Amino acid sequence: MRDPSTTGETEARHGGNLVASARRLGCRPEQLLDASASLVPFGPPASVRRVMHQALRARPGRPSPLRDYPDRSYQQLREAIAAAHGLDPAAVLPGNGAAELFTWAARDAAAAGTSWLPMPGFADYPRALACWSGSWHPLPLPLGGPFPASVEGGGGRDADDAIWITNPHNPTGQLWSRSSLEPLLERFALVIVDEAFLPLVPGGEADSLIPLLADHANLIVIRSLTKLFAIAGLRLGYALAAPERLHRWAAWRDPWPVNGLAAAVGEAVVGDRRWQERVRRWVAAEGPWLEGQLSGLGGLRPLPSAANFLLVQGEGSLLGLRERLESRQRILLRDCRSFEGLGESWLRIGLQDRRGNQRILRALRAELSR
Repeated sequence: MRDPSTTGETEARHGGNLVASARRLGCRPEQLLDASASLVPFGPPASVRRVMHQALRARPGRPSPLRDYPDRSYQQLREAIAAAHGLDPAAVLPGNGAAELFTWAARDAAAAGTSWLPMPGFADYPRALACWSGSWHPLPLPLGGPFPASVEGGGGRDADDAIWITNPHNPTGQLWSRSSLEPLLERFALVIVDEAFLPLVPGGEADSLIPLLADHANLIVIRSLTKLFAIAGLRLGYALAAPERLHRWAAWRDPWPVNGLAAAVGEAVVGDRRWQERVRRWVAAEGPWLEGQLSGLGGLRPLPSAANFLLVQGEGSLLGLRERLESRQRILLRDCRSFEGLGESWLRIGLQDRRGNQRILRALRAELSR
């Protein structure tokens, strides 16, 4: 059984440290191409800019998401999210990004028993469990292929345990089918599914576990709006689960965890299907193209990915390459040492637009040739 306090996850590096990286490198943030964070490189959509503009131009005495306290129930935002998924608003809880919601999911998971975390995996799950002294065990995953059938069989795990799934998986980009994950609902007391990247995946909604929520009170689905709509600075995500569970979470947390501007933006964008299709077309075009280009570079092996990032393996340590890309090329790639089970020979590259991807390829060719 793992002791989260001794694993060092609290110091794990996260992508997207743009300002801190610019300060360290002695340059301006706009000089950096940040492929360490997996965000849509265009946008945000016009609806976001419209909400911002209206908030800034609101006349005195008129309601404003900047001046006024948010509605503590977030009723309008919950209704908008619920309508997008065909759910009851009571089954929706907005959060200050997915990270805040992981913390409350971890409180339930710690109370249930041991958590099983597929590895390599996202370091924020152990971070959240550590808040409640929750115990966890690694569940080694093959890099590629279907979800391991051995998990479905239990393998000695008892019915009080929890399991955390990222679909598509972070950092590999592997998309798990709904049919491969559904048996977990019968094996575990709590199944937490992080679908932060699923809305960006072409055809990905077909494998969402959201349709299973009505019949499984032990299922929690957590999503992020920040990646899809390029609004990471606003911090906005939501949990979908049994209303009784979410009501309990709402009573635990601070008032107004989602600021008024983020709530207003969420209401405006969550149902924007045209934008979502645009993003999926970008992923469908750039992902395979960049994978093919990287495969032609000596010494690098990209793994197939359904998501808007690629996990790349080197023949040896890639730390020197990543550091040269930062210092000489002003390009940030994700250091994968924070993903348990990976090490210095792995990097993760967030997809850019074609121009940005070409810049990454030129930089890689230049540095690999050295």
